Amino acid sequence: MTSRLRVDITNKAKVGVLGATGMVGQMYIKLLENHPWFEVSYIAASPRSSGMKYADAVEGRWHMQTRIPTDVRQLIVEDANAVDKSLGKCDFVFSALELDKQATRDLENKYAQNEIPVVSNSSAHRWTDDVPVLIPEVNFDHLEMISTQRAHHGWKKGFVVVKPNCSIQSYLLPIHALEKAGFPIGRVLVTTLQALSGAGYPGPSSFDMVDNVLPYIGGEEEKSEKEPLKILGKIEKGKFAYCDSMKISAHCNRVPVLDGHTACVSIEFKDKKPSKEQTIRTWREFSSLPQELKLPLAPTQPIIYRDEEDRPQPRIDRDSDKGMAVTVGRLRDCNVLDFRFVGLSHNTIRGAAGGGILNAELLKAKGYL
Repeated sequence: MTSRLRVDITNKAKVGVLGATGMVGQMYIKLLENHPWFEVSYIAASPRSSGMKYADAVEGRWHMQTRIPTDVRQLIVEDANAVDKSLGKCDFVFSALELDKQATRDLENKYAQNEIPVVSNSSAHRWTDDVPVLIPEVNFDHLEMISTQRAHHGWKKGFVVVKPNCSIQSYLLPIHALEKAGFPIGRVLVTTLQALSGAGYPGPSSFDMVDNVLPYIGGEEEKSEKEPLKILGKIEKGKFAYCDSMKISAHCNRVPVLDGHTACVSIEFKDKKPSKEQTIRTWREFSSLPQELKLPLAPTQPIIYRDEEDRPQPRIDRDSDKGMAVTVGRLRDCNVLDFRFVGLSHNTIRGAAGGGILNAELLKAKGYL
């Protein structure tokens, strides 16, 4: 792990938000208010919002519990497709685009081609060969792929970095901590209980969700099973070598909870199995580069273990440490595999906009922005 880096924050980086009127875009706007390193200087969305003041564009559909930040209210919303409008107005952009995958890939590449780095929340680029899928505490070393990506495209300053699916945050960090401590894991069975906000607004209808659970979320199980293998993999000869030592089987369900994705997880170790006491200590003592660098949105304690037999719970634990910590509990023996536990993370903060901002903070600290 590298030593703490110095970051010049005398001049805040100017950032843009693409898809700024949607749920994730609004969360970016909320979390970036008074950020010590970044200030929102450019916002863009669909053509129907283009030319409007931001406050007018989201009137009647501002879904955050805080007011619209004063310095963003009067910004004029641009058409996200008009990349030239962003030139000279921002140093990089957060992408919360809600287009189809090919359109999103093409547009994010167009920003990067115009030498505007893209920190994306979209799933469109997660399988692109030279794009890192980043959880800063887990695979910060994957940032070295940016130089390869730039060489592939002939970009000088531009690049694309993405964050992973929101559902894997609640269990991949605890799994990584155990592997880093010398206890490799071979098999994972996970059942996710995913909040309504993960579907965006308005999401499933109340008629579908009240007194009900939806046992299917399109594409979610594939993402949950495959994205961790890229994140836990290595870079070999300029290419991602996916982790081939772990198998994940996922069941993904939509439940009537507003925020907070819960995961019920069973794990099997490959050879050496820790004790339960070792496992809890490993989680509680886990720290990584974002904590060493003291990045503004990094949780002080990335994994919080709760001893109570009925924790974690979404309503009580999702906001822990700025909504960026993963809360774990109920570690016990498994009758089929080795251990089972429950993990929880805030899906629209850690799993979406907050995770994107933490990625950008790491990129800035490492000199990419």
